[in-house]
Amino acid sequence: MGFMDKVKGMLGQHGDKVGQGIDKGADTLDRRTGGKHSDKIRSGTDKAKDGIDRMGDDRHGGGAA
Repeated sequence: MGFMDKVKGMLGQHGDKVGQGIDKGADTLDRRTGGKHSDKIRSGTDKAKDGIDRMGDDRHGGGAA
């Protein structure tokens, strides 16, 4: 089992917790930057969550082709 297989397995089991952590980090970063970069932070957060979703879909046999 390779490293990415392990990561995908963990995301399949704990994807919701990872998503919550990403949101919490994004909120903290947004506060610390005074909201100056909210659009970029939100965009990065959305892309990270999409990546997590894709990894979870790959783990369960789905995923985009």
